Amino acid sequence: MKRIFIAVKTEPGPELNAMVSFFKRALNNEKIKWSEFANMHITLVFLGDTDEAKIRVIDKLLKELCSDFQSFSFRISGAGVFRNIKDPRVIWAGITEAEKLKELNSIILSAFREKGIVTEERDFSPHLTLGRIKNISDTETLIRSVESFRNKPVQIVNVSEIILYESILRPEGPLYKPLGKYPLLPEA
Repeated sequence: MKRIFIAVKTEPGPELNAMVSFFKRALNNEKIKWSEFANMHITLVFLGDTDEAKIRVIDKLLKELCSDFQSFSFRISGAGVFRNIKDPRVIWAGITEAEKLKELNSIILSAFREKGIVTEERDFSPHLTLGRIKNISDTETLIRSVESFRNKPVQIVNVSEIILYESILRPEGPLYKPLGKYPLLPEA
């Protein structure tokens, strides 16, 4: 069994680096586990613990699906928190121009359902996790920090492949090991 998910890798450019640095400085006294730049991604589908036989089926399906899907771009824009501002758990960067991400998610889920592959049951909400909040004492600074990025364009991300990752949980943080890379068709 391997804990797996399908994602789009997000290479942080100077704009995203500046955004993360801003949050780290503003919230430096808080207990937040910041995402490592090497691990930044947009999760398309989370599958969790999956056996090897099913991973082989998933690999084959992703090769087929991606060979017909064209490369695309989306924009990282804005920021927010998951759960709610009174009890925040995750600081995220938002995604705009996400139609192709949503379409890809929908196509993958539909193909998986046809093959009886069970996925996480939650609405797809494309976002980039910046940090996981363990404890926060100054919610006012968090609110001001998030507000300073409201609807602010940050960075364009070009997508030319999707990746099937194994997530290996470790005390020092997760290790994301690529199990397969699936190139998309070049843009016309």
